[in-house]
Parts: sequence; C-alpha cells; structure tokens
Amino acid sequence: MVNHGVVKDESEAGALALNAGVDMDLQGSVFASHLVQSLKDKKVSQKAVDEAVYRVLEAKYDLGLFKDPYLYCDSVRAQQVIMNPEHLQAAKDIAMRSIVLLKNDKLLPLKQRGRIAVIGPLADNQRDIIGNWSAAGDYQKAVSLYQALKDKVGDKAQVAYAQGAYITDDTAMLKKLLNYRALQPADTLNPMRLQEEAVTLARNADIVVMALGEAQGMSGEAASRTDLNIPQNQRELLAAILSTGKRVVLVLMNGRPLTLEWEDANVPAILETWFLGTQAGPAIADVLFGDYNPAGKLTMSFPRNVGQVPIYYNNKNTGRPLDLNNKYTTKYLDVPNTPLYPFGYGLSYTTFSYGPLQVGSAQLTGTGTLNVSVTVTNTGNYDGEEVVQLYARDLVGSVTRPVKELIAFKKILLKKGASETVQFQLKAADLAFYHSDLKKRPEAGEYQLFVGGNSRDVQEGRFKLVL
Repeated sequence: MVNHGVVKDESEAGALALNAGVDMDLQGSVFASHLVQSLKDKKVSQKAVDEAVYRVLEAKYDLGLFKDPYLYCDSVRAQQVIMNPEHLQAAKDIAMRSIVLLKNDKLLPLKQRGRIAVIGPLADNQRDIIGNWSAAGDYQKAVSLYQALKDKVGDKAQVAYAQGAYITDDTAMLKKLLNYRALQPADTLNPMRLQEEAVTLARNADIVVMALGEAQGMSGEAASRTDLNIPQNQRELLAAILSTGKRVVLVLMNGRPLTLEWEDANVPAILETWFLGTQAGPAIADVLFGDYNPAGKLTMSFPRNVGQVPIYYNNKNTGRPLDLNNKYTTKYLDVPNTPLYPFGYGLSYTTFSYGPLQVGSAQLTGTGTLNVSVTVTNTGNYDGEEVVQLYARDLVGSVTRPVKELIAFKKILLKKGASETVQFQLKAADLAFYHSDLKKRPEAGEYQLFVGGNSRDVQEGRFKLVL
C-alpha cells in the first residue's frame, strides 16, 4: 500500500510500489495505466519489471495453472459444495457463536408460544444480512429472521411481520446504498403509514422482536458515517413500539460499533448479530429461543457517543490519568471515560463468578513460566460457555505501553452449578513488544495482571519480570 499523499502522481506511486517489492496491482490499476511510462521515464528498471513478472508466473506455476488453467473451476464440485447441508450447518454454527448478548433484563430466552411480532426494515431482509463484503454471495438463498422465526415455531405460536420503517428516511443516503433499487422511489415513501402498521401489530402481540441497524451498504469500504446512532427514523419506530408497553427484544444488524446509550437505557434485551450471512435467520432464532446460549464477546469497544471516538481498551496512558477528584485530569464533563460496552464484553443466559486471581510466583525469569489461574463458577440456571480473558500491563516501559493488553484467553463450557480452574502459563515472550529499534523483545520490570470475562470486570495481580 502506497501513501499517495507523499508522491506527485499515480505514475510515481506505481514506480515506488514496484521498487518496494509489490509485484501485482489489481484494483488500483496503477501498473496497467502508468508502468509503461514509468519504464520510459526510468523511474523503474526493466530488471525490476522482469523480476516481478517472474515471481507472479512462478506463483501461478506452483498453483498448477500452467497444466490446467481451469484447475479450480469445477462446476460439478460447485454444485456439490455450495450451499450443501453440511456447510449450511457450519455457517449457522459460526453465526450463533458470533452473536453477542449486550443486555438481558430477564426477557430472554423466549418461549415458543403466544403472538410474536417481528418488526423492522431488516426483519424480512435477505440482501443486507449477508453483508457488504459478500462478493458473489447469493442473497436470495439467505434466510431472513422473519422466515426463520416462522419456521422455528411452526404452529406453536403466531408470528406476524411489519416493516415499520425504511432503513433510513434520508433520501440522499438511500440513493447511495446498494439496495436502493429495492426501495420505492423517494417521492412515494410513506414512513408514517409503516410505523402505524407496526404499532398496531405490536399492540396485539405478546412479545416484539425488532430487527434494526444498518443496511449492508452503510458499512464497509467507502461507507464512513459521522453519526453512529441507529438511523433516526428507526429509533423513532423503536420508541413508538416501546410506548405500547410490550416487551421488546432489539436484534441489531450492523457492520460497526454503534452508539446505543438510549437503547441500552430503554430496551430490556439487546442482541448484537452483525451481518451473519445466509444462515443469519436460523442462528438468531436459535439464540432467541435458547437452543443456543450466546457466548460471543466484543472484539471492539462500543462508545457511548461519537465524541469518545477513537476509543479502545489498549490505549496509552496520558500525562494526566483520570482522577475523579481532580478536574484537570483526562476526562469528559458529560460522560464517563469508559465505553458503553467494553472490549471482550458479552453476556450469557447464565451467570459466571470469578474467584481471586492466583499468580504462582512474584517473579518470572526469561526462561521460566509463570502459572496464572482463576476459578470460574457457573452460578446461573443454564449450561453455558465463558471466554476467560487474561490481560497484562507493563507499568514502566522504555516506550509508552498500553494500559492493558490481551495476552491469552480460553473458552470453557460449564454445566450449571459447576466450577473449573482455568490456568494460563505465561512466558517472557508473551510480554514482548517492538522497541524503538523495531526489534521485538520483552523488557524487565513490574507488570500488572488482569483476568475476567471482559476487559473491564477483572481480578488483579502483580509480578516482576527478571531477564
């Protein structure tokens, strides 16, 4: 990747890239458009071009493409492999494991009975659930949440659907979304009618499942947003449904962290499901009804509002660390420094308690191993999985160090009422980092350890690394 901001033109960028060892340029078309001229201008040598061509041809030869240029194009195999039941089950399994339970006020899992209203622009949607980077994926083979819920409950419950809102009422944004062609022309949009239909449906339901968030084209490449809220019209729909007094589960579909302070304060249950692919609907349905107990953890921090961005768990310390009793330290006047949902966060239908962190020794040598352990107990009413996370902090470093770094993690399955002692073997190499000379190595000194179910709720311990 060449930073075009430091070069005069694309011709120079292409020359720099080739001379730096970049043998192929695809989407940028810099080589195809400018390399001949770069050669004439002697910005690159014929030898450099020949060597790049040689390495590309060598890779193709190693792949067997000279013996059979259609080696990996097998229509029979494609029919056998694509969308076969075994692979669909694997896709569903991965999708279930990717779901993160953000909030649950004694609402989930649901019971397969009564009247279930499924509401939202993403509820009966196949295109968006396979995401922005689905490439040649056939969204028409995806199973929507509404369809999956109907299939799941059969005749045990009544499932009804209302769109409730468009993905956004911002017509300028609608025109930029890849799925705009599936919407009505802007001058025929009737959002109030959609909302009224949804409110009527909700009033007659026992439980409401709302599928809200982003269209696939609202995240991914070339899709930056300055507002990370759920689109305003969707939030207005959510508020209208909540005003009916019905119990509401918010199923989020999105490709980035959203700002969810209002939703967290007002909605009893929230599932983060991302864009889960062709088996999104069945995976979400199994989680909603408790056939799979969610165990996913966030791999990014969710801010309270955009003013906190950038926000991440492994930030560097500041010259004036947070002190609530001292105004002139690093903090906001209007919100806490902490994210709404921290890195590593994710709930379960059961609960887990952590015993004290046990550090085997006060000292770790360069060739030794430090045993670190914690006892985790399933204190709830369901069997469940927990991801036990180990973090470390180098208290004093030759270069600035993060306030916390994920060192290791282990996923365990605990029956209800059961306990397990989870052990980590920490070595000096696990604490290595890149120094000012760009060499990676550990550094002697005092370290702090943290263990818990996320980066915020942790037990603490200390040790010294001696090299």
